[in-house]
Amino acid sequence: MFEPINAPLVGMYVCGPTVYGDPHLGHARPAITFDILFRYLQHLGYKVRYVRNITDVGHLEHDADEGEDKIAKKARLEQLEPMEVAQYYTNRYHRAMEALNVLPPSIEPLASGHIIEQEELVKQILANGFAYESEGSVYFDVEKYNEKHHYGILSNRNLNDVINNSRELDGVGEKRNQVDFALWKKAQPEHIMHWPSPWSEGFPGWHCECTAMGRKYLGEEFDIHGGGMDLVFPHHECEIAQSIASQGKPMVKYWMHNNMITINGQKMGKSLGNFITLEQFFTGNHDSLEQAYSPMTIRFFILQAHYRSTVDFSNEALLSAQKGLERLLDGIANLERIQVSETTDETTKKLVAELKGKCYDAMNDDLNTQIVISNLFDACRTINSLADKKGTITATDLEELRQTIELFAFDILGLKNNSNIGIGANSLEGREEAFGKAIDMLLDLRAKAKDAKDWATSDRIRDDLASFGFEVKDTKDGATWKLSK
Repeated sequence: MFEPINAPLVGMYVCGPTVYGDPHLGHARPAITFDILFRYLQHLGYKVRYVRNITDVGHLEHDADEGEDKIAKKARLEQLEPMEVAQYYTNRYHRAMEALNVLPPSIEPLASGHIIEQEELVKQILANGFAYESEGSVYFDVEKYNEKHHYGILSNRNLNDVINNSRELDGVGEKRNQVDFALWKKAQPEHIMHWPSPWSEGFPGWHCECTAMGRKYLGEEFDIHGGGMDLVFPHHECEIAQSIASQGKPMVKYWMHNNMITINGQKMGKSLGNFITLEQFFTGNHDSLEQAYSPMTIRFFILQAHYRSTVDFSNEALLSAQKGLERLLDGIANLERIQVSETTDETTKKLVAELKGKCYDAMNDDLNTQIVISNLFDACRTINSLADKKGTITATDLEELRQTIELFAFDILGLKNNSNIGIGANSLEGREEAFGKAIDMLLDLRAKAKDAKDWATSDRIRDDLASFGFEVKDTKDGATWKLSK
């Protein structure tokens, strides 16, 4: 049972993207998962402050404490300013999220815009004795922390196992122990992004940003922290340690993690080089894709599985999702074909009476979106029968059925009637291009009819186009057309 700390207020923080490349299917899953939660909590009457960050500094290669900043590396390779890279891919991320009908968060803070807050966090942890300075960098002392607390509480890891595993590595460098993690890193001369601090000219450790920004915008204690399952360790484990070490108590009441998107059983991700960008899905421009898939097909594909289960990509699965979405939207459209009656037959009456409760039960059961979809399919089978006059329904029951379906399909699951609004071949621009080609084909048929002196066909095509709102004009170079004003 979800119980907010200060109902009806709900604070929710979700780890956002590191913006050094195009968003891919792995980015879509947490965005859609927590979009569903955001929508549902608001529907239930909660006032939600949803914070989703943008990581634009401090995330080093291999999620480690050494190596090059991912964004700085991209900037160096492309001879751009790091913030130029970050802005470009942030814009691309926003565009993809809009196509997927993901609502924007309440606040979207940048890591680079909260250096002071991260420095203050480091100072607090140092003052409380859970960190140490080493050669201009500051590290979290995991063994010292573990004397009073439990490092590994979220991931169920035993610190001794972590230490023993880390000892297999060669040396510890600046660290007292290999398991210690960076709170502040001294910048090497070649490091592009750096800021002044009491310890060195440097940059914050990756784990600091979410703790600092979560506390700034949601307070010392807030309700929900979300992200991908791959962030449980070390990122979220480090966040828990940082919050307890700095303020003496945990910051988060509920942790939520979506599972991974996989390809042939392997996690999809930039670091593994096996990812397909969302734009490639929307355009079909990838060797692994048989066709383009609309943003709503991608959304439906993700919602068909529980957010904590693994979803394996395949063209077959996406084609199935596409057909399922079309079947659902066609069923909803058939609501308009139903003729009302003075009575509702027993089968329909039972479905109308139970549908809303079943959908709420599924959502309340840890966001079981796949069960909601199953219930909506059951409703569509009844709708199709009613549209074919195989059953009866009153106007009151029909309106109840309509409101329930539209609430869960559109408002909560975030699906759209027009599944082709997006990017590329299935975008609004792509549809307009196809639309223009269809008109040109009709005018070509009209020209051939005129050449054959088939004036009746020629006039009929012109008159029919005029009735549809197109103005056709014959010129010496051929016919032209435009939409009538």
